[in-house]
Amino acid sequence: METEPRVTLPVGILGVGVAVPSLRIDAAEIARAWSASARGSLAVPDADEDTLTLAWAASLMALDAAGVRPDQLDGLFWGTTRPPLAEGPSHVFLATALGIDRRAGGHLSSGSTHSGMDALVSAWDALGAGHVRTALVVASDALVPGPGSAVETTTGAGAAAYVLGPVAGAPGMLAYRTTDSLPVVDRYRGDGAFATSDTYDGRLFRDKVFMPLVSRVAAELCRAPGADGGTGPHDWSIADPDGRLAPALARSIGANLISAEVTGSLGDTGAPAAFLGAMTAMTAPGSFAMVAYGGGRATAVLAGSTREVPGARGALALLGAPAHTASYPQLLRSRAQLVSSGDPVPMGVPPGSAAFVRGNLEMLCLRGARCEDCGYISTPPSIHPSCAGCGGDRMTIVDLARAGTVETFVVNETMPPPFTAPLPLAVIDLDDGARVMLQGVSEDAPDLAIGDRVQLVLRRYGVERGIPVYGYKAARPPHQAGVAPSPHQTDAARPPHQAGVAPSPHQTDAARPPHQAGVAPSLRQARNRGGSR
Repeated sequence: METEPRVTLPVGILGVGVAVPSLRIDAAEIARAWSASARGSLAVPDADEDTLTLAWAASLMALDAAGVRPDQLDGLFWGTTRPPLAEGPSHVFLATALGIDRRAGGHLSSGSTHSGMDALVSAWDALGAGHVRTALVVASDALVPGPGSAVETTTGAGAAAYVLGPVAGAPGMLAYRTTDSLPVVDRYRGDGAFATSDTYDGRLFRDKVFMPLVSRVAAELCRAPGADGGTGPHDWSIADPDGRLAPALARSIGANLISAEVTGSLGDTGAPAAFLGAMTAMTAPGSFAMVAYGGGRATAVLAGSTREVPGARGALALLGAPAHTASYPQLLRSRAQLVSSGDPVPMGVPPGSAAFVRGNLEMLCLRGARCEDCGYISTPPSIHPSCAGCGGDRMTIVDLARAGTVETFVVNETMPPPFTAPLPLAVIDLDDGARVMLQGVSEDAPDLAIGDRVQLVLRRYGVERGIPVYGYKAARPPHQAGVAPSPHQTDAARPPHQAGVAPSPHQTDAARPPHQAGVAPSLRQARNRGGSR
């Protein structure tokens, strides 16, 4: 039954960003392990990456592109099928790491790959109702398929972020949307299950669920006001659960499928799939459609741009950038589906203890304490009530710079579980004069060198007692997993929201590591490679 198109208040797209994990694997390698075949490649997270770290990276890129500081946001709307904590402070962890005001609104949508669209629609409605002026929408996923399942050869990972605001003067616009649903079980994960299950009958899902449901929302979108005279937009980005459904749908409606290349190189990224595929449309004026599916729900959005949307071209470059190649065993280890039989090394303090209550804010925000008398920056502030340089007690909490230079380092070549080797540990002289000691990323281990420029990226240090523990690691710019510099920055420049952190000329010796939390390895535990000036 056809319905009259509903009126939707347009909102503006101010800037966009993306993030992709640091590893790639050929789907054929996975399939060979199960005597099957597959095509394309998949973007897969390393052991220290997850849906939150991807969302963080995409969000920073979008905010930088839009010229919006995190503290100017009125709300964070995050959609992810599988948040880091099934119940817990996932949303506030991300908001804190981004530097968003603690009084800002927003919410977390989860439970299906439609969650990214749910987040977008929620922010759209909040803007239309006047509850927020500027909103950050981020969709991210790093799903865990079952080994040997059909979905294992199609499941990728990634994140996309949109900064939304008033439509007046905005380079892009969300104009209209339509949703339809069907009470069916598609891909799911029940209570107590670790991996996501595939559809029971692939042909049944295609013929009776996906194709008719998505065709209905596509048809209604084509009847929307301003939809090119009833024919609909030419360019469509369509979420594709198996790499074949979106092309079939595009042919049936006569659409130009612009998301096929992203799906072919990254796989089905889940919640951000429709948003990632639309990046190419935002590099030039014109209208386009985004279609999301998940959990028996489909939503189509009519969008457009009057000029290039800031961040879109950089996003395309990042989506097509080369990455490190992963083996199938490495992929299984990163997903905790291949686990060492050794006894894991527990953290010294539980993540819910007083030490984390006091220190988690400075870990997620990466803060130090600058002495008002001598300028020395002590890290972390919670264990330095007095200046480590002169002993003074006039201290000001500051955000640390997010880039610096490797002063010295060591590489741990063997590590007990849950750590993975090789694991660098480096002393970094930050651009603001602070000195910190942090873990590095594994992909930098083979050729890390003294004097290397690095940026600090949010990563998951481990999972302790079922709780993910986040902190910053040092990564050389080519391996930033989505943190792309803006055209106005050098590869070592600080993000805009770190401006004002003045360098101190008095920082000379290494302070205690700000993100120890029981995870910094003892040098006696491993065979090491390192150097110093």
